Amino acid sequence: MNLEFEEKDIEIIAQRVVELLRPLLNNERHKEEDCIFDVKGLSEYLQVNPSWIYKQVSLKAIPYFKSGKYVRFKKSAIDKWIDRNTIRPIPIEKGKSKR
Repeated sequence: MNLEFEEKDIEIIAQRVVELLRPLLNNERHKEEDCIFDVKGLSEYLQVNPSWIYKQVSLKAIPYFKSGKYVRFKKSAIDKWIDRNTIRPIPIEKGKSKR
């Protein structure tokens, strides 16, 4: 099979490849993932009371690490924890009614 491309077709393909790779190469995305929260920052991120954060730490129910005496949270670990604890909806089959 012999394919020939015109220069404009190659340019369109190259632009699409760059478009698809840009998020993977974007350093801003990686900086956001590596963000470190303190208790106040995490409580704002999760929109919960700081006392809830302390309770989860005491129960070892939330990923954290200690920096000296300070409790800290890595954003990427918290996001994975959120994903693991997210309850997914059960798809309803077509033709069946809800009761």
